[in-house]
Amino acid sequence: MEVTVTLYGLKTCDTCRKALKSLGGAAFHDLRTQPLPDDVAQAAFARFGEELVNRRSTTWRQLPEAERARDPRALLADHPALMKRPLIDDGGTLYLGWGKETQAALLG
Repeated sequence: MEVTVTLYGLKTCDTCRKALKSLGGAAFHDLRTQPLPDDVAQAAFARFGEELVNRRSTTWRQLPEAERARDPRALLADHPALMKRPLIDDGGTLYLGWGKETQAALLG
């Protein structure tokens, strides 16, 4: 049985495009057109918690203080661009971002 790698991100995100190109046959899931599946969202929050929210993004800086105080899951559901990207699911093992550690783990 072949393990499928799925990349969750935005098609306009340069980092997501780099990761997708490097990963070859990975499936791509655009968060603007399809929400993060519930099972993946639960696993990602269990693994990364509030790290999933990119507090350095332009979207975050433009949010009013009351909006920032909301539950991170609801916030990401309403504003998919707030999620740190990419979120990569490699057969149930989740990786966040496209840093050196993630690249080493996925590319060898």
